[in-house]
Amino acid sequence: MFSATALANPEVSGLIPYEPGKPIEDVARELGLDPASIIKLASNENPLGPSPKALEAIRETLPKLHLYPDGAGYHLRTGIAEAFGLELRNVVLGNGSNEIIELAYHVFTRPGVHEVVASRNSFAVYALMAELFGVRCRKVDEIGFHHDLDAIRAAITPQTRLVFIASPNNPTGTRIPNEALDRFLDALPEHVVAVIDEAYYEFLENPPDTLRPVRNGAKVILMRTFSKIQGLAGLRIGYALTTPEIAGLLERARQPFNTNMLAQVAALASLRDGEHQRRTKEITDAGRIVFQEAFTRLGLEFVASEANFVLVKVGDAAAVFKGLMAKGIIVRSMVSYQLPEWIRVSIGTEEQNARFLAELPGVLPAGVAKPPLESAPLAEAEAPAQVPTQAETPMEPSSSFESVPSSEPAPAPTPEIASA
Repeated sequence: MFSATALANPEVSGLIPYEPGKPIEDVARELGLDPASIIKLASNENPLGPSPKALEAIRETLPKLHLYPDGAGYHLRTGIAEAFGLELRNVVLGNGSNEIIELAYHVFTRPGVHEVVASRNSFAVYALMAELFGVRCRKVDEIGFHHDLDAIRAAITPQTRLVFIASPNNPTGTRIPNEALDRFLDALPEHVVAVIDEAYYEFLENPPDTLRPVRNGAKVILMRTFSKIQGLAGLRIGYALTTPEIAGLLERARQPFNTNMLAQVAALASLRDGEHQRRTKEITDAGRIVFQEAFTRLGLEFVASEANFVLVKVGDAAAVFKGLMAKGIIVRSMVSYQLPEWIRVSIGTEEQNARFLAELPGVLPAGVAKPPLESAPLAEAEAPAQVPTQAETPMEPSSSFESVPSSEPAPAPTPEIASA
């Protein structure tokens, strides 16, 4: 007798599901904690919450919930197009930007035929979706946690259809220099569609003009989201900016009514709330400095971030994750990303950041960190063992997962700070 698993597609039955950040309610239930006492710094959410204008739009819309949402998302798509100087036909809505990834696979890949390329330490869903669709994913090693654009180009084959690039990248927080990204996009072969994940682009200083290739008709899909700086992660609303031709193809693949009514009205209100976005970026910029200075004083290696989180090396990610969780602080262990010594911590409010930093030294494994320098300013503290910015890193090819040879020896790993 056949089991359901035996009847299932092998791509599905063998898939290891994506592991999200642990919810507050689960931690409270498992550890017997008061949910109000728990802080979540795991999923790069907005510590200020949603835009007040979004909440007002939701309240006004609640009496209409017996109606189906606008299947075309006309008002939100029009608002997005106007905000970026594009046309309605350049915008595709998704149930989170994750759905845009899925739509791109539906449109441009065929099982057992096509390939995609992504950096090894990039958003896990790129590779998970490849496995689900029966498509080979060539994973390319980074240089010091930065995209190796030369190696990504070298990994492209005649079967490649999608190349995923994130800037800032999750989970590393690193960005691609504007000029390097321009050169990369201009040099892509005609048979490849570049998917540029810009979930965190609002946090960048001097962001790239990625709308230029869209306006010029290049095969580019920009993925953006309302989950981060707009604070609407719970409503699952994202969008793609692309050429009318590609947008039309993505529209054919999406499900009817894929974005709900509350998400649409809240997203449009958030898009127009510049003050909430400004305050979010301000608290993020300040918190990032606090984290990175504290990690320096503790002697912890970290990756200099351009996003609303920092990747930091703590020796035993699983143990530190559990230790912090026992104290009511949820961070993200990077074990599932094959980085067992690292955690990713989201930037919270000033109070949340202070609580995390106060508890962190007590859960670190022995010998990992130096005693904290309580009042030493950064200039007097030892220089941080941080991965250099890509502007300081040469664009050298490195080896990739699927037998793309390196033309030069792999760079030595970033040294840890020596013990005091």
